[in-house]
Amino acid sequence: MQPCSVHTFYADAVLFDMDGTLTDSIAAVEAAWGKVATDLGLDPAYVIAATHGKRAIDNLAHFRPEIKSHEMDDEVRKFEESILFFADAYNLYGKARRTGLCSENDISLPTPLESGENTPDLSMTPDSSLPPSRSSSFAAISSRRPSFGTRLTSRLTMSTLSEVYVHDSPVIEEDGVLSFETAHSYASTDLKAKSSEACQHQLEAWQIEATGVDRSVRILPGVKRLMGSIPEGKYAVATSGAKTYAYGCMTRVGITPPKITITADDKRLKAGKPAPDPFLLAARELGFSASNCVVFEDSPSGIRAGLASGATVIAVCTSHERSKIEGIGAHYVVENMECVKCGVHEDGRLKFEVRL
Repeated sequence: MQPCSVHTFYADAVLFDMDGTLTDSIAAVEAAWGKVATDLGLDPAYVIAATHGKRAIDNLAHFRPEIKSHEMDDEVRKFEESILFFADAYNLYGKARRTGLCSENDISLPTPLESGENTPDLSMTPDSSLPPSRSSSFAAISSRRPSFGTRLTSRLTMSTLSEVYVHDSPVIEEDGVLSFETAHSYASTDLKAKSSEACQHQLEAWQIEATGVDRSVRILPGVKRLMGSIPEGKYAVATSGAKTYAYGCMTRVGITPPKITITADDKRLKAGKPAPDPFLLAARELGFSASNCVVFEDSPSGIRAGLASGATVIAVCTSHERSKIEGIGAHYVVENMECVKCGVHEDGRLKFEVRL
C-alpha cells in the first residue's frame, strides 16, 4: 500500500455541487422516475437509465410530450416534490404503520420545502441538467433496496380491488400538509384514460410501496466538517437540480442552503453543466473570480463544468467509480470529503490540504 501524500494550495472560495457531492438521494430519484415509467406503462429500468444525466425538463418533454410549454415549470416542480415524497415516506409514516401506531387514513406529509419562505428568488425556469448516472457506484445501495418496479408489480399482483381500501386523500391545507394526491398527481395521458377504480388501486399500491422502503436523503462523508470549516460568504452551491429538489435535499440532511445557491431553474443561466455557467454565476455572486475558487464535483459533466470555469477541481468518488472520473482532468481525485481539510490563512484566503 502506497503512503498517502498531502497537497496544499490556497483559494478564495468554494463552489459545491449538491447531489452526489453533498447529498445522496439516488434511491428517491430513481423511484420517482420509476413511478413516471409505471404511469406510462414503460419499463422502469429503461426510463431510469434514459433519464440519468439529463435535465428533468428534457426528460419530461421526451416521455410526456403532451405537456405544454406553459405547464412545464409546474410539472418539474411536481416531479421534484415526488422525489422528496419518496425520500420522506418511510421515516415519516412507514415505521408507524408497520408497528400499528397509525393506519393508512392517518397519512399526513409535510410540504417538500418547509423552509421555502426563506428561499432566494433565483430560479423560475429549468435551464440546466441533472447529474449523470450513478448506477455503477450505487450498486450496493441498489442491492439493499429492491427495484421500484419489482416492488410495485408485486403489490399489484398480490392485491385485488376488493381487498384494497382507498381513503379520501387530504388536500393542501393552510398548515402546509401535502396530500398523496398532490405528491402523486404525476399521471400520464394513458393513466388518466384508465377507469377511476383502477387508478385508485394503483395509487394505493404506490402509497404502500413508498412507505415500505427507506429512500432517505443522506449527507455524504466529511461534508458537515468541511462546510463547517469555511466562513460564511466564502462558499456557494451550484446544482443541476431545480429549487424544490435542491433546497429540499439540503434541508433534510441538516445543510442550511447558502445565500448563494444556484439552481437549474435560475433564469440567469444560459446553459447548464457541462457548460461552466452555474459555477461562473456562483463565483460572481460571491464576488470572486472562478479561477480563484475550488469546485467540488462528483459527476463527469460537473467536473467538466468546473474545469471550463477555470477553477481548481476536486472530484469525489461518491457516485462514480474512480475509473469513470479520474481521466477527465480534475486537479485532485479523492474518495470523499474526509480527504480534504480547509482552514483560513492569515491573509484571509482559504488553505486546503488534500490527502491523496
